[in-house]
Order: sequence, then structure tokens, then C-alpha cells
Amino acid sequence: MSGWSAHDIPDQSGRVAVVTGANSGLGYVAARELARRGARVVLACRSEARGRAAVERLRGEVPGADAEFGRLDLGDLASVREFGTSYEGRLDLLLNNAGVMALPYGTTADGFETQFGVNHLGHFALTGLLLPALLGTPGGGAGPARIVTVSSMAHLLGSIDLGDLGDLGDLASGNSGRRYRRWVAYGRSKSANLLFTHELAHRLAAHGSGVVAASAHPGYAATNLQTAGPRAEGRRVAERLMELGNRVVAQSAEAGALPALYAATAPGVRPDSFTGPSFAMWRGAPAPSRRAPWTTDDAVARRLWAVSEELTGVSYDDLKS
Repeated sequence: MSGWSAHDIPDQSGRVAVVTGANSGLGYVAARELARRGARVVLACRSEARGRAAVERLRGEVPGADAEFGRLDLGDLASVREFGTSYEGRLDLLLNNAGVMALPYGTTADGFETQFGVNHLGHFALTGLLLPALLGTPGGGAGPARIVTVSSMAHLLGSIDLGDLGDLGDLASGNSGRRYRRWVAYGRSKSANLLFTHELAHRLAAHGSGVVAASAHPGYAATNLQTAGPRAEGRRVAERLMELGNRVVAQSAEAGALPALYAATAPGVRPDSFTGPSFAMWRGAPAPSRRAPWTTDDAVARRLWAVSEELTGVSYDDLKS
């Protein structure tokens, strides 16, 4: 894994990938590099204008790229269901990349706290709806299908406990906004990403499937996520500080996308692995990453799964005995 770069991505010819949030930042870089290696890529984005512009930009950077736009709003389960149920054909890679970070309190179209609703519940529902395509795709030279969910080193800021999960309304609403803390809420959503991968990997193995579920994180990468929250609240000083951090401290989006690309394409990636930058979870080439112990708690993962099925109405019937 030492020194692994985009040049090491194996040939992806014949493979099909769906990348969420691919109109900018890490998602765009991942989609572009997958297309550069021969994959057919669906850029699944909320904004049609930005998504189609990203497709045209990608085709300009990678002549002959097989790329298309797909409308997907992870904050609206009706949109998730429309995308998932209308998808046809093979699917070798689902890269659950899209996300929001440290936003002021708000809710999704379905009434869920925004960060938990978009970052976890939207991707939970999407993965379940696309699972038949993933399970039905024959593995080729690049191996079986993969599901890679992007978490964050900030998952260390927020655990998910059984007490909170016992109250579905509390979880869905972010404690109804009364005790909302944007960074803790973000950390909880990113812990949920890891717990989801943990339980999904377990269920795939129990089903006898070769599909690999893994997670990755970008470290501190310069994207528009850092400034979105402060900008939404008009906190100009915080926005300027985030912009300064992106320029001085953060690694590039190209570097930040590498852990997810590694998890998505490198040979021998283990189920439930967590890949991130090699230097202190912050920057550098992809490497196995530290993760909080609560993200491998089997009981919490099972409970979160049950809660997620109930909240989204998406049941993973293909993984039931």
C-alpha cells in the first residue's frame, strides 16, 4: 500500500460504478479516475445543472470517458427510491461518497436531522435498493462487486449508543434540536457509516456473497464541505478560517480521494476494512486507519441496522435467510 497513487488503479474496463456526490470534490476526482481506467461511471448528484456540468468537465479531462449523470437527492427518500428502483444493468462499485458536514440544525425532506439523514440514512436506503444489482454482477478479473462508504476521522467525535437508538424519534430528529451540536451530529453520522459497513460486511459473509463492503476516509482534504456550514449561517470569520485551513494545512482533493479509490479498486481489500491517509489519519498515501471501538460493536451495529430499516422503509431482503 506504500506510495499507492491513482496510477496504481487496476484496469476498470467493463466495470460500472455509481459515485454519489460526484459533481465536485472527492467524488468528482474518484469518478474521473475510475473513468480514466475504463469504468463506466454514473455521477449521482442532487443538482442536475452541477451534475451535468461535471459530466462535461470529466469528458473534457478524459477524452472518450463513459460517464453519465443520475439525479439523486440523499436528503429525500423518494428521490433515493426513484434512483434505486430505476437502475438497470450490472453494478460493480457503489461509492457512497456524498455528505454534508457541521451544518446548522435542519431536517431532510422526510424529517430526519440533516447530517444523519443524508450521510447515513440516504446511503443505507440507496445501498439496499441497489443491492440486487451488486449481488447479481458477476466478478471478473477485478474481482467481485464492492460497496465503499466514505466516513471521516471526525467519527471519533460522536459515538452512537443503544440508549439513543432506543428512541427512534430522538435519533431521527437529532434530539429534536434541543441539544444539537453540529460537530457531534456529524461525528455520529460518520460513526453510523462505519457501523453500517461493519454489519453489511457481516451479512454479506453470512449470505455467502463475495461482495466486499469497506470504508475509507480522506483525512483533511480541501473541499467545499468545510465552508458550507459557516456560509449557511453567515459566520464569515469561521468561513475564512476554514478557507485558510484548506489552503495551508489540507491535502488536495486528488490526494483525499485516494483512500476511497484504494478501497474501491485495489486487490485484496478486506471486508469491513477502513482505509485513510497514512500520516496520523491526516494526509499521505492510503493505509489502514484507526477507528473507534464503538464502530465494531456488533450489538450496536445490529440495532442501528434495524432502526435504519424502520426509518427508511428499505429492507435488505436479499440478505435474509
